Amino acid sequence: MIRLGLLGCGRIGQVHARAVGGLRDAQIAALSDAHRPAAEALAKEAGAEIRDTNAIVTASDIDALVICTPTDTHADLIEAGARAGKPIFCEKPIDLDVARVEACLETVESAGVPLMIGFQRRFDPQFRALKAALAAGEIGKIEQIAITSRDPAPPPAEYITRSGGIFRDCTIHDFDMARFLLGAPLRRLTATSAALVDPEIGRLGDADTATTLIEAESGAQIVITNSRRATYGYDQRVEVLGETGMLQVGNFHEPRPIRAAADGVTQPPLLNFFMDRYAAAYAAEMAAFVDVVASGAPVPVGGDDGRQALILADAATRSAAGAGWVTLGGPA
Repeated sequence: MIRLGLLGCGRIGQVHARAVGGLRDAQIAALSDAHRPAAEALAKEAGAEIRDTNAIVTASDIDALVICTPTDTHADLIEAGARAGKPIFCEKPIDLDVARVEACLETVESAGVPLMIGFQRRFDPQFRALKAALAAGEIGKIEQIAITSRDPAPPPAEYITRSGGIFRDCTIHDFDMARFLLGAPLRRLTATSAALVDPEIGRLGDADTATTLIEAESGAQIVITNSRRATYGYDQRVEVLGETGMLQVGNFHEPRPIRAAADGVTQPPLLNFFMDRYAAAYAAEMAAFVDVVASGAPVPVGGDDGRQALILADAATRSAAGAGWVTLGGPA
């Protein structure tokens, strides 16, 4: 039985704890959170002990760490876990500063422990099937990728002030997905953003609407559109055009039948929450991490994947601020 220490019992910590609860070979043995009531509620649900964060990191009866704390604590906790010799799963991003990320990854490499970053969309069954079809050459050489990612409603202002901006908070998932699907070097990007949904978001220095165009070394084009408001639900779609055809992943709807009558045809609404849309992905992601810990399997999404996605997010932030096309010149 793999004994996991969970750091952070907020929304995403609860998601991962429940995913672990569905596994036969792992358990949340101990957890911590600065907000005691959150820790108490999840400890009761998971059957785990509440301990101090530092005590969990160094405990001999904890096999690995799952870090779900605020972003500005990630790098420090990763380094502490690495020095304690523990395999680590950490939610994205490692940090909002690339230099800090690189220093953190050096510590992890020196310690020789596995580090897995939480880009759960890679584990979504439909996106994995799309990747497999592309790898099998079902539509030949990739020419265009269109990624749509829109939230049902914007987060509270308090979240906006700590998010790092729309490109580092939202689009970073799409940057990782673009790298995952294309699997080839990227040349340059340009981006634009605006506060069209909520003026308060703009006042806080962020945007709620963004479009990014990426050009790959192969000449393939990737277009990513983001919004913090889609009144019709959680909008998650990917379309890939190749030389011999097109592959597409569509939205998930509520489990209700399509209605057809004299007044028209109506579909059920889209799922309205990321935890519902990606429930299977979160479960598969945590199962993959447990496999890394238990068997020494290769890390499917490593620290450099987190670094590369942040580099793209930084480039998009600079571009939207007026830099125009930003040269990337990095690996896939």
